[in-house]
Amino acid sequence: MKRLASIVVAMSLAIMPMSKAYGNDKDKNAPMNISSKSAILMDVSSGQILYEKNAHDKLPPASVTKVMTMLLCMEALDAGKIKLNDNVQISDTAASMGGSQIFLEPGETQDVNTLLKGIAVASANDACVAMAEHVAGSVESFVELMNKKAQELGMKDTHFSNTNGLPIADHYTSAHDIALMSRELLKHESINKYLTTWMDKVVVGKKQVTVGLANTNKMIKHYQGATGVKTGFTQEAKYCLSASAKRGETHLVAATLGAETSPERFKDASNLLNYGFANYESLKLCSKDDNMSTLTLDKAEDNKVNLVAKEDLTVLIKKGGNRDFTKKVKVNENPTIPIKKGTALGQVEVYQGDKLVGKVDLVNTKDINKASYLQMLQRVIDNMI
Repeated sequence: MKRLASIVVAMSLAIMPMSKAYGNDKDKNAPMNISSKSAILMDVSSGQILYEKNAHDKLPPASVTKVMTMLLCMEALDAGKIKLNDNVQISDTAASMGGSQIFLEPGETQDVNTLLKGIAVASANDACVAMAEHVAGSVESFVELMNKKAQELGMKDTHFSNTNGLPIADHYTSAHDIALMSRELLKHESINKYLTTWMDKVVVGKKQVTVGLANTNKMIKHYQGATGVKTGFTQEAKYCLSASAKRGETHLVAATLGAETSPERFKDASNLLNYGFANYESLKLCSKDDNMSTLTLDKAEDNKVNLVAKEDLTVLIKKGGNRDFTKKVKVNENPTIPIKKGTALGQVEVYQGDKLVGKVDLVNTKDINKASYLQMLQRVIDNMI
């Protein structure tokens, strides 16, 4: 953006006074009995870290890898590159994966919806490879996309070598990075139906065999407000988990790596989430698509452009704290036209005192095209009159 004009909107949000919006280092090291080698608790909306234990240790993630696989699939869907009803032909490579699978056969076709269900619910290795080939043309190209996305998300402790987390050299991540990619996946609302499915079935194979699916994430059934995300296990990685839950506006994700038993990983994740919900709450300051500002563009066809919030804007506060905020709306007053729908043309920043505690991009709701010569002439005349 060439020039940002700050419009200070001192909106007292009719919410009462607040101490610190963000937790301090003492909070991050709150005493908890976490048996996993590595763990973290993060707020989904803001990315604020509420607790961490060896959170940047580079460890094998097993099938938690599939969080990134699902994320790239959802991005391809949202971009219109693929569709849920696309027919995907199953390759020999995909069918040969073994481990957790839905027993796909070489040469059969499955739609994207079935394959996503297999990945999210049954942790299907074969479905991961099939989707990778469908999205990127080859597993190798898809893995490149995984690592590129990891870089974009700031996942500095991560390198992927395959799509499903089966044991392989140079394949690692951290609890911190798992939380980052999990919160990014959870932004895609349409993934929710897959992540929260407890039991289902799919029809696979050339003989059309019905295969029952049971979610490997037992918290989906047993933890209040659970929204996902993914389990993992190999002999090297031990028991791993990315677990998310939402209560009210508060959405949290707990990632654990290297638990000795499956019950331990679920206990650790439950303890982390319980701690977060007991001590923090999220306040929604604006919702996705809320009209936040109007931009005047004299050289555009429609010279009044509504700018809306790109996504929900929430802040996480300690329970019982002060809830007083100021909003600052910054808009780009001289963008280059034409402008595609959904372009960031401004930003809302939320402050408590002088401290920035949250922000969200403002985007246009439709394409912005240049005004015609006649429109410009008419505006000159109107102004003169």
